[in-house]
Amino acid sequence: MSPTLTKVIYKPDSQSTDEYTIIVDPVEFKKWKDGDTTIPLANVVDSFKIYHSGQGSQGILRQPSKQQLESVFGTHKDTDIVEFMLKNGKEQASEGVSTGSGNLNISRGSNIADSRARGAQAGF
Repeated sequence: MSPTLTKVIYKPDSQSTDEYTIIVDPVEFKKWKDGDTTIPLANVVDSFKIYHSGQGSQGILRQPSKQQLESVFGTHKDTDIVEFMLKNGKEQASEGVSTGSGNLNISRGSNIADSRARGAQAGF
């Protein structure tokens, strides 16, 4: 079975589990990487969404904050970051991407911290 998508992954530090990921068109990316930079970035990437995982390739991908992007890439401008990742990232074929938006095992909870007062009763 052939991969359904291609990711470009950038690790700011080889010792860290932090990874930034973008989804690319494998054919257009290969042409762009081989030197045809006349191809518009919009044709190379699936979207200008940048994903982050703090747990390497096994982690759930989430969108990083502007502050995270600024500290790693020196900007939060998506086109600049995408171009940097295309040049410096590693291509990886994949069957799919987990962005954390699917149904989780409900018994595990929502994994969201509740900042309401302790002991408050749910209103349902």
